[in-house]
Amino acid sequence: MIIIETNIPDVKIIEPKVFGDERGFFFEVFRDDVFQTQVAQRVFVQDNHSKSKQGILRGMHYQLEQTQGKLVRVVQGEVFDVAVDMRKSSPTFGQWVGVTLSAENKRQLWVPEGFAHGFYVTSESAEFVYKCTDYYAPEHERSLRWNDPDIGIEWPLVNNQSPELSGKDLEGDLFINADTFE
Repeated sequence: MIIIETNIPDVKIIEPKVFGDERGFFFEVFRDDVFQTQVAQRVFVQDNHSKSKQGILRGMHYQLEQTQGKLVRVVQGEVFDVAVDMRKSSPTFGQWVGVTLSAENKRQLWVPEGFAHGFYVTSESAEFVYKCTDYYAPEHERSLRWNDPDIGIEWPLVNNQSPELSGKDLEGDLFINADTFE
């Protein structure tokens, strides 16, 4: 596996070494020893899988308690995946990282605890899978506004059309009013 740095040091792209021929391909999706030594020392407790159609934006979510680190990837289709630093004490507070994840590039993104996370589906549909370091706790979940002007995420919107959002995500907090981490 190749670990790729981003402009936020705690957020990493993980690119597998893929072995393929006319029969198909093989790659290691996750190796605990590599993750622990080269990415972060974490234990994963929950795996999730979602499917969304083109134009769906899920996010930007984070939990104030039972904070979740997420190791995310796409097994069908393509998404633009984003992490926003919500840690006040961080030198990258309020900054974001965005990366295209697809079944084709097989990349993963490590989104540590203390970050808001979301993704936008650019292909016809996408299946998104991720590992979490803590359990989902809806009572502690927050949503940051996807198009907050202070953050300025550059979403690759299909045909420049607004994304389809859940009611919760439509009501996401502006960064200036959002709950943050110390």
